[in-house]
Amino acid sequence: MPLSRYACCNCGSWQPWFSHERPPHCPICMDVRNALPENGWEFHSAAQVSESLETSWYEALPGVLGFHCTPRFGLGGTGWLLRRPEGNVAFEGAPWYSRRALEHLASLGGLQVLSASHPHGFGALWQLQERFDPLLVLHRDAVPYTKAFQVRWPVDDEHELAPGLTLHCVGGHYEGQCVLYDARTRSLFCGDVLKVELDARGRPVALSSHKGFHAAIPLSHGELRRYRSVLERLPFENVFTPFEFARGVTRAHALALFDRLLAGMPHTRPIPMEELS
Repeated sequence: MPLSRYACCNCGSWQPWFSHERPPHCPICMDVRNALPENGWEFHSAAQVSESLETSWYEALPGVLGFHCTPRFGLGGTGWLLRRPEGNVAFEGAPWYSRRALEHLASLGGLQVLSASHPHGFGALWQLQERFDPLLVLHRDAVPYTKAFQVRWPVDDEHELAPGLTLHCVGGHYEGQCVLYDARTRSLFCGDVLKVELDARGRPVALSSHKGFHAAIPLSHGELRRYRSVLERLPFENVFTPFEFARGVTRAHALALFDRLLAGMPHTRPIPMEELS
């Protein structure tokens, strides 16, 4: 029986299912770390998503492009492209890549490596795999969430994707969650390790960290200590979440946040940036 791919309209995650029916539910939304849809399940086929979304891109830093969709779909994710002389690397996925976006990626040399932090950042990775056949690398503990695409290299807790571009497993928010450190731009692609509050001008104004955002579930002290032990080795000056670019969020800010949360009962409330300086 033929299979099709369907996107959950609540969170945007993709799953294969039988062509004659819609999936019964979304495994990502059923998890405690995401919210259930208020009005019940709604799934769109690839053809429906293609008709309803427009994909655009911008250059966040020299050589780092962000791909996103309008109108907002699912969690509203951004897929990042890191242009590298030895082959381009994509980290996280946009909810959808239009034909024009895929052609633009091809004009830039395609993709050599594909990876992501955790399921909330997967987006339409399957499209990039089908079009460019890159080496798809994920932490071994993220594999159970990858029904929509094929992991080619399950890796352990630290792995170099390219020179100066290294995955580090931090766990916490999700099993196998990884951050990606780019030594060239001194940037951290932080997954959901950090939630950044931005003002109307796009400037970071507060940070928080969470096990489950929608249900306000905090991380344990052990999980926070692991975050801290990894990030203290990475001298970053900017962060890229699965959703936005935040210039000027540094290692010092992140460590100050973790220290605050380790000082007592952990919580998920945003802490103003000036209190973390």
